[in-house]
Amino acid sequence: MNHRWKPSVTVAAIIERDGHFMLIEEHTPEGLRLNNPAGHLDPGESPADGCAREALEETTHTFEPTALVGIYISRLQRPAREGRAAQDVTYFRLAFCGQLGEPVPGAKLDKGIVRTLWMTPDEIRANARRLRSPLVLRCVEDHLAGQRFPLSLIYTDPSVLDLAKR
Repeated sequence: MNHRWKPSVTVAAIIERDGHFMLIEEHTPEGLRLNNPAGHLDPGESPADGCAREALEETTHTFEPTALVGIYISRLQRPAREGRAAQDVTYFRLAFCGQLGEPVPGAKLDKGIVRTLWMTPDEIRANARRLRSPLVLRCVEDHLAGQRFPLSLIYTDPSVLDLAKR
């Protein structure tokens, strides 16, 4: 059998202010979990634009990515249960840090998002069992270590952006 591997591309906002990181609390099949504001890259957008969009949808704040924190790959294996098929998904995550802007008037949190909250690195570490993925903490740790790469490291060919016009 010839099966092509297709990881799921996600983007995440690593938002830090005064030693605290903005996380979101969201409903998942495993219950309420903590995550960085993050989501899937949509057709027709660059990773930085996707990150800004996801941050807005999940926090109601504008977000301007200024640097790439890292590129991460992880795998989620979820067993079948209660009428749901088993899942085996590999995620390819691009995490960005940047500037959090003001809340957008009238914006509402995305479906499934319960709230945003600010946590210290120690609070995040103490809640490791509640994290949606081990990448949540890894991205925070890399940010704390000063890991930054220029946005120009990721080139989005105009042919990708043409998808948005279709």
